Amino acid sequence: MEFENILISKENKISIITINRPTSLNALNANTIRELGDAFDGLEKDTETRVIILTGSGEKSFVAGADIKEFADFGQKEAEQLARNGQNILFNKIENLSKPVIAAVNGFALGGGLELAMACHIRYASENAKLGLPEVTLGLIPGYGGTQRLPKLVGKGLANELIFSAKMISAHRAKEIGLVNEVFVLEDLINKTKELATIISNNSPMAIAKAINAVNLSDTDKGFDTEIQYFGEVFELDDKKEGVAAFLEKRKPNF
Repeated sequence: MEFENILISKENKISIITINRPTSLNALNANTIRELGDAFDGLEKDTETRVIILTGSGEKSFVAGADIKEFADFGQKEAEQLARNGQNILFNKIENLSKPVIAAVNGFALGGGLELAMACHIRYASENAKLGLPEVTLGLIPGYGGTQRLPKLVGKGLANELIFSAKMISAHRAKEIGLVNEVFVLEDLINKTKELATIISNNSPMAIAKAINAVNLSDTDKGFDTEIQYFGEVFELDDKKEGVAAFLEKRKPNF
C-alpha cells in the first residue's frame, strides 16, 4: 500500500511507522490519520510483525499537534464527528491493537501528538522532547482522548494542571510523573526502542494480546474478572504449551 504522509519499514519482527510531514512538524491532518489507521490495520494482520514502533521524521517533532487549518471553521456537529472519527480510525484502534505499540517521541508531542503517544502502550522519549496539551489556549479542549488517557497515566491532579495551564513539560519531567517510560539522547532513541521491541517480540504474541486487553480494563469493574478469564483461556493455547515445555526443558521458547 502506498502512503503519502507516512513511511513503514520492517526488520526482524518489528515494524516502524514514521509520520513523514517534516515541513509541518508532522502535524496530524485528516489524511495522515486515515493513513495511520490503514497502516495499523495492515500491520495487525501481518503475521511477520509482532511489535510496532511509532515515531516522527526529523529531529524536532514527533507530532506537533493537529492541523488546525482543517477544522478552524467547524461547528459543533462537525467537531464532534471529527473527534469521533479520529478515535475510531486511529486513537482507540492503537490502544486496543492486539500487538504492542511503542511511541518513540523524538521531539514535540503537543495536542493531538501527545494524545497519539498516550494511545500507544509504551512511550520512550528523547531528551529534546516537549510534551503538552495546549488546546485551552485556543479556546478548545483535547478531543482525541487527552482528558481520558492523561489522568490514567499521571493522576487527576497532574492531568488537570497540564490541561488547564496548557504548559509544555520536558521529557525528564514527563518521566518523573509517569507520562513516558524512559528518556534517551536523541541519537539513541530508536535503537533503545528497538531493543525493547526485540525483547517483547520474543515473548508469546497470544499472551501479549490477552494482556493488552486485560490491562486496558484495569480501571473498570471488569478488570479482575477479565484477567481470570484470560488466564484460563491461555491454558488452551499453543503458546502456553510451548512456553511451559521450554521452561521444563531448560531451553528458549519458540513462539
